Amino acid sequence: MALSASATNALKLATVWVGLAGFGAITVMNLDLVRDVLGINLEASDFAPREDRPDQPQSDTDDEAGDKPAADSEEAAAPRTSGGRTVQLRAGAHGHFHSNIRVNGRTVEAMVDTGASIVALTFEDAASAGIHVRDPEFTHRVSTANGVARVAMITLDSVAIDDIMVRNVRAAVAERGKLTKTLLGMSFLGQLSRTEMSRGMLVLEE
Repeated sequence: MALSASATNALKLATVWVGLAGFGAITVMNLDLVRDVLGINLEASDFAPREDRPDQPQSDTDDEAGDKPAADSEEAAAPRTSGGRTVQLRAGAHGHFHSNIRVNGRTVEAMVDTGASIVALTFEDAASAGIHVRDPEFTHRVSTANGVARVAMITLDSVAIDDIMVRNVRAAVAERGKLTKTLLGMSFLGQLSRTEMSRGMLVLEE
């Protein structure tokens, strides 16, 4: 069947429009696909580690940290020692720790006693250290191995064992004959950073 000239022109025009519409749809689909692909790549690069992004600039701080030698890091992590003086005593035959101590600069023999709340001096050791107590000064009573004793409360200028010294130490002086051994108690020991007993050894650290 022969078509008129106007009908032929209309068919050609319709064909052109259908072609353009199909090309546009394909183009839009391709653009959406490209956009989706680019979107995925951007998200991946945003969360990638720094080493995966060689073009990512690093701060000066990071560069400086990377230039520091490993020895500095090890030194910073190393524990610090206290630097305090240390004294080690070996237990005697009965498990007690005896040592010469200095009371106000005078040497006396004492037993280390963590169960004694304060340093306790015999009457004789106090006198040898230049501490002279009169009878009215024995105003306190304590229990000792020899029974109840009167004591005088004093403050010692210094107490030392080897190189460890503590100043202004609270102490007690027992009346004559009531205490047989001077006790190095917690008014001294409590001022140290460490008092530790292990395997027959007593460690004192300033």
